[in-house]
Amino acid sequence: MTDILELGLDTFGDVTNNEDGKAKTHAQVIRDVIDEAVLADEVGVDFIGLGEHHRADFAISSPEIILAAIAGRTRRIRLGSAVTVLSSDDPIRVFQRFATLDAASDGRAEVILGRGSFTESFPLFGYELSQYETLFEEKLDLFAELIKQQPITWKGTTRPPLRDQRVFPRVDSAPLKTWVGVGGSPQSVIRAAKYGMPLMLAIIGGDPNRFKPYVDLYLQALGQLGKPVLPIGVHSHGYISNSDEQARDELWPDYKVMRDRIGAERGWPPMQRAEFDREIEHGSLYVGSPEAVSRKIAATAKALGLSRFDMKYSAGALSHERIMRCISLYGEKVIPRVREILAS
Repeated sequence: MTDILELGLDTFGDVTNNEDGKAKTHAQVIRDVIDEAVLADEVGVDFIGLGEHHRADFAISSPEIILAAIAGRTRRIRLGSAVTVLSSDDPIRVFQRFATLDAASDGRAEVILGRGSFTESFPLFGYELSQYETLFEEKLDLFAELIKQQPITWKGTTRPPLRDQRVFPRVDSAPLKTWVGVGGSPQSVIRAAKYGMPLMLAIIGGDPNRFKPYVDLYLQALGQLGKPVLPIGVHSHGYISNSDEQARDELWPDYKVMRDRIGAERGWPPMQRAEFDREIEHGSLYVGSPEAVSRKIAATAKALGLSRFDMKYSAGALSHERIMRCISLYGEKVIPRVREILAS
């Protein structure tokens, strides 16, 4: 863990409701996300991550475009994806877009590469799910060459080869910070170590401490490969309000609808309130008062040796107004309190 834990926020641009209970347009949700990021910058949040999805319940399909808009209205917050679905994209174009974002934001861009938690992008962009593993492995291999900013000679099975090809624009403060997002695969952990990329663990259910073996595996692999210790981060869901009870009661209805909608696609039973409460008390939902959430984040950071903790603050139709209050509490109360706990 670094001396000072970085504390960030993530969103997928979940489609929220208007005051009349009707769903907002994707365009309005995107404008709200920009305002949320501006507030995060103002209250001292270190990082804002935007997830890439291609489905009706999330508004963000082009994180870099929205991040560029955020860059123009912020001064210090770091800007990245959460995650970029590299398997169904062109690594060269991904690098170029984030290199451009890095220039526009004066060096604040970073990218988290992953497979994503949904598969809609595969048929949308003409990729076969049967190539799920090969696409990610080869494209990550190419991206690892791109961030070296040297002429590239590369060959694989998923695209034509490259020979002494230069890619522009270049990143001034090279290399572009590139994380690998991992949901719990040992092979993915080792792959991140192989390429010398920081590890971002998506912990969205169960006791966060069960991911300690993945942290140990990552550090062991780095050591065996002769690479330096690199940052380790965690992405988890959370929500903050004035009290523990208020936070639970405000989040529960919208969280259940979101969880049950996605769960129905994956064969999960509907979520019950007792399961929700257990996940807050013993799992990976960071929900409650500023003090409760601060203590839980600090405990996870200590247990896993984290350099970064990113909280996904949006949850289905949870209102923009409640999200804005949550962001304020996160920046003004949770971040300083977490650092105070860790320093002691």
